[in-house]
Amino acid sequence: MEPPRKGEGQRECTACSAPDDAYIWVGERWRVRAMDRPTGLPMVLILESRSHLDLGDLPNLLAAELGVMTVRLERAIRSLDGVARVHVNRWGDGSSHFHMWFLARPYGRLQLRGTFLSLWDSILPPISEGQWRENLAMVAAWLAEFEGRPLAEPPRIQWQAPSSLGTAAAADTGAKEEDEGSSVIEAADELP
Repeated sequence: MEPPRKGEGQRECTACSAPDDAYIWVGERWRVRAMDRPTGLPMVLILESRSHLDLGDLPNLLAAELGVMTVRLERAIRSLDGVARVHVNRWGDGSSHFHMWFLARPYGRLQLRGTFLSLWDSILPPISEGQWRENLAMVAAWLAEFEGRPLAEPPRIQWQAPSSLGTAAAADTGAKEEDEGSSVIEAADELP
């Protein structure tokens, strides 16, 4: 006997109850979500239908759009720096709500080819949060060129202007004097 999956019988469907702002891109019939934190791969995304349907239940319109969405998402992920291939997987044992996984294999990491990629994701050190957020924003913007709206944004640069230009210039001059040993003024004092 098969145990019920999420969204079957009395089990709640997490995809149906998730708000749009939990996704990086949303369209009329599809949504794309990411993991809640960076992983060991450059990108791991999940494509979900808005309707509570399983793969075999998709009507012809959604089945045709699934092909188009799969190609668009694969191209968007493959356009990221350092991505060699995109593995597309559908297991279907955890949830009855249709979802498909997109896992980016890093360029040159040939030992990650094939079915091992999903296992390595939890073993490899995670990519930086800044790079991860930038990758999410790029994929979301790429998809939005066709339709829907991107919800992921690139990281913001955190910087502060110096409190005054005079202080910054004096600090620069002091550093320069230390590097050169003596200033022009000090050298002039040594002349007879």
